[in-house]
Amino acid sequence: MEFSLKAARTMLLAAQGLESPPGRPAEKGDVLGAIRRMGVLQIDSISVVARSPYLVLWSRLGSYDPIWLDELLAEGSLFEYWSHAACFVPIEDYGLYRRRMIDGLEKSRAWISAHPEEIGRVMAHVRENGTTRSAEFGRTDGKAGGWWEWKPEKRALEHLYTAGELMISRRDPNFHRVYDLRERVLSRALPGWEDGLAPTPEEVRRTLSLKAVRALGVAVARWVPDYFRTPKKGISGLLEGLAGEGGLLRARIEGRDEPAYVHPDNAALAENVVSGALEPSRTTLLSPFDPVVWDRARALELFGFEYRIEVYTPASRRRYGYYSLPILHRGALVGRLDAKAHRKRGVFEVKALHLEPGVPVGDDIVAALAGALRDCAAWHGTPGILVTRSDPPGLAAALRSAIEDAEVPAS
Repeated sequence: MEFSLKAARTMLLAAQGLESPPGRPAEKGDVLGAIRRMGVLQIDSISVVARSPYLVLWSRLGSYDPIWLDELLAEGSLFEYWSHAACFVPIEDYGLYRRRMIDGLEKSRAWISAHPEEIGRVMAHVRENGTTRSAEFGRTDGKAGGWWEWKPEKRALEHLYTAGELMISRRDPNFHRVYDLRERVLSRALPGWEDGLAPTPEEVRRTLSLKAVRALGVAVARWVPDYFRTPKKGISGLLEGLAGEGGLLRARIEGRDEPAYVHPDNAALAENVVSGALEPSRTTLLSPFDPVVWDRARALELFGFEYRIEVYTPASRRRYGYYSLPILHRGALVGRLDAKAHRKRGVFEVKALHLEPGVPVGDDIVAALAGALRDCAAWHGTPGILVTRSDPPGLAAALRSAIEDAEVPAS
């Protein structure tokens, strides 16, 4: 099976649930279904627009109630752990990550061993009081706090979480982690679990590689390890072995000498894509931490889209803005926009919008982008839309006109 570059892009988007608009209003089960489809949902706390995990889900589901994600975590359908980064993970995959907790994490275990007083105090507090937030421990070391100056109890909580002794029971209204003992969380989330059920390291790597190929639609070996941050060494041989066993289907991507692979679950989808029966029709905004773009090298290779987030770049040196969102339009990444949701004012501000060189400003893209902005702004509870500037310059005025026309009721 051979894929053109366009078909490979379509496979990725279809595997991710981004090829076409949702056919019906979202339900709570769709949130869990979307996360299972992606494999993981990356967590980030920046909130100039909706925090990344909520925005990633909106891109796929359209308008939905963000509390559903919170509830799925609190109910035990999801758990938090390190995967591609800090992620929400379906609870049925707990064993894959428990193996990592048991076998690795030397840094956290070394810190735990070196700080028995802090560890004992924190564990005693959690055992006695139940669910615990870092804020429950007062600052006693005289430091000012902040991201790089965690108090000892916060460090203890995080190392215990990484080592698997604590889990995240839920998130509080400010999105802060709420910790509890592993056994208490698992008693409701995965009753009957015991560590003897954890797969071997080899089984973990095989399983996560298969999941990565499925989530990527069609993948060359170079793209696979980044998805779940598995080892790069030996990945080509592993995928060839899986293909030899029938666990993967061999494929090719136009212009690449290296073999590519498709998961058998996506075989029918691949036939539709290669035959041209499936054409992407979705226009939406993506989070900077969406699986489509979180591997910047893959985004450049597949979409010709050079992307970086400029949160940590000094304002004077930013090219596209603090928190630019990639724009997906009919199977292509056509630009990016720097947005901010002014929730108290009810305004969704587009500070700057940049189309990629060569993308024509026609009625189709203006109408589609205006619709995506209206939908995103309404979901944020900020129905007023302010488009400040654009490149090309005329696009901002065209978007403002399209948005205003849509707000005027037909006579």
